[in-house]
Amino acid sequence: MAKLRILLAEDHETVREGLKMILNGQVDMEVVGEAGDGYAAVAQGQKLLPDIVVMDVSMPRLNGLKATERLKQCCPSVKVLALTRHEEDGYLQQVLRVGASGYVLKQSPPAELLHAIRSVAAGGKYLDPAVAGKVIGRIAGKQSAPRGKPKEEVSDREEAVLRLIAWGHSNKDIATQLGLSVKTVEAHKANAMKKLGMSSRIDIVRYALLQGWLQET
Repeated sequence: MAKLRILLAEDHETVREGLKMILNGQVDMEVVGEAGDGYAAVAQGQKLLPDIVVMDVSMPRLNGLKATERLKQCCPSVKVLALTRHEEDGYLQQVLRVGASGYVLKQSPPAELLHAIRSVAAGGKYLDPAVAGKVIGRIAGKQSAPRGKPKEEVSDREEAVLRLIAWGHSNKDIATQLGLSVKTVEAHKANAMKKLGMSSRIDIVRYALLQGWLQET
């Protein structure tokens, strides 16, 4: 069985060594490279083209968000799993926006990281349950408030557009994938957002979290 090739980007050497021991101890994983800052992470990612980069969000010189954005621009096939101590959904939104496929907390058990790596490698999105639970709980709390007029149902095509937007695709990409014009995609997006009471892309990502779309494999 081919092992998952992993690049570790973490500025604390002790933490990095610990992670390397855990990952190399798995029969299906192998750490093929290491980086101690964002610039090194981008350079090593371009050189090694690993299956997954485990990327610390807070690193010197170039932070993990900027490093992820640059790496995804030059090596779109390389998947990035963000690793952080921050539980605020603001960080989650930024991580998804720059193209990461997952978000795991450093304080979570090692088994959570291993599960996240395998999920992302299989083509899915992965959110640490501690973060996803908070976001979904907050959204659910808002939606439980009484409403005056029930919202219209979103059509299948509008839902497809929303799903692709939540996964980070541009209107042009969505148009190509669905065989539509960019103007039609924009119209579907506007109609769906109006029906669901949304005002921004962040609202779409939050809705996708609630629907479980970002954890599909």
